[in-house]
Amino acid sequence: MLGWVSFIVLLAAYLGYTFASRYFLRRYLTTLNEVDFRAGYRKAQLIDVREANEFKNGHILGARNIPLEQLKMRKTEIRHDMPIYLYCSNGSRSSRAASILKKLGYKNLFDLQGGFKKWDGRVKANH
Repeated sequence: MLGWVSFIVLLAAYLGYTFASRYFLRRYLTTLNEVDFRAGYRKAQLIDVREANEFKNGHILGARNIPLEQLKMRKTEIRHDMPIYLYCSNGSRSSRAASILKKLGYKNLFDLQGGFKKWDGRVKANH
């Protein structure tokens, strides 16, 4: 009986945390479908937060690679006065990147829904 109660409490805590983090994420990060992302990223800073080897294998034309783990160290490369369009493979690293950037004082953060895996536009590879 105690095992079930513990399980239910942990499950409720996990679901509460997940809901709260997504709610707060939406307050400062706008997730865009590919059409809307494509419409705005040329007038913004386009940042690929995947690892360098992933970036070399293919990335959105015009993107800069600043891996998630290097974001804080390389913050001076990111302007505060322009929108920031982020993407990764599927959206999880880019949402973490947005959280870091928000804490560093950045605004106008946008994310590609589904990440690079869902991108159907022009791609550049550095083989």
